Amino acid sequence: MTVNINLGGYAFYLDDDAYERLRQYIKSLEKEFSGEPGAAEIMSDIEGRISELFRGKLSSYKQVITLKDVEEVMAILGSPEDISGVDSAGEVPPRSQRRMYRDPDRRIIGGVCAGISAYLDWQPYIMRIIFTALIFAGGFSLLLYLILWIVLPEAKTTAQKLEMRGDPVTIENITDSVRQEFNTVKEKMNL
Repeated sequence: MTVNINLGGYAFYLDDDAYERLRQYIKSLEKEFSGEPGAAEIMSDIEGRISELFRGKLSSYKQVITLKDVEEVMAILGSPEDISGVDSAGEVPPRSQRRMYRDPDRRIIGGVCAGISAYLDWQPYIMRIIFTALIFAGGFSLLLYLILWIVLPEAKTTAQKLEMRGDPVTIENITDSVRQEFNTVKEKMNL
């Protein structure tokens, strides 16, 4: 028997045992973050990441998420009890593959230069200087900037911002990022 759920804005069919395991996992996450500032945003980002990982496991031949799929996703994200930033062997998790987005947090105009800088692990001002110099050298970079502004998606979720920097999208990193954003907003409101 399968169960239909909505997770991160997408509908999924799960086996009964997969549904029960996912339900327990999400409940334990909610319990872990219940007193945390920004808990709703943390859970939303985690659910979005689970949804993204589930979509990667489906194909035209496979339409149901199994217990094995849920366990694999949980292994990627980590357990709520292990929110320490390191795995059980004491090793730091490897960096994930970077993805290019526009950076809304460090943007001046559209976030293209800041996004490319995050992707390349540079300071944003370096990319801004390069684009400005190329504008005066021939103007092609202005057209390139406009095309990239249209083509590159904006990093809206915490998971996308982590991917942009090449950080693994784990529960620990999502939590730390949301805490940092929450503290930044709190500091700005106190000024």
